[in-house]
Amino acid sequence: MPFEFKTTRRVEFNETDLAGIVHFTHFFRYMESVEHAFLRSLGHSVVMPGFNPPIGFPRVHASCDFRHPLRFEEVMELHLLVAEKRARSLTYEIRIRRIEPSPTVEIATGRLVVVCVSKTPEGRMEAVSIPDSLASQIEAAPGELLTLPPLPR
Repeated sequence: MPFEFKTTRRVEFNETDLAGIVHFTHFFRYMESVEHAFLRSLGHSVVMPGFNPPIGFPRVHASCDFRHPLRFEEVMELHLLVAEKRARSLTYEIRIRRIEPSPTVEIATGRLVVVCVSKTPEGRMEAVSIPDSLASQIEAAPGELLTLPPLPR
C-alpha cells in the first residue's frame, strides 16, 4: 500500500516575485498539487462523486516552514508522505527540495491535514469515515521516514 508519492516540476515565471523568488503562497499550491497527483496515482481524483454519498477532503490544517528560496526555472521535487491515517482524516507531510541546479537542497517542509466529509441532506458538510475502498489503498509511512513532530491532539 502506498504511503508516499514523488513528482517534479519547474518553477514558472508567474510564481515568482519581483526578486525572482517563488512567492510563499505558491508553496501551498505545490502541496495541494502533489496531494492531487497522489490521489490520481491511486485511481481517484480530489473530486470523488463515485462514492455514495459523494465525499470530499477539505483542509483543516495547512502549514509550511521555509528554509531556502526557490527561483525561476529551478526544478523541485515534491515528496508526499502519509504521516497519519485515521478513520476520518489523513495527515500529509510534504517535502519540497530543489533538485536542479545541483546540489539538492531542502527548500520547505509542509503539512496538510484533510478530513473526509460528505454533505447532509440539508447541505451541511459532515465528517465521515474514509470509504474502505480508498482507505485500503493508503497506509501511514513508517515513523523513521517522517521529519515533522506529530500534531497535538
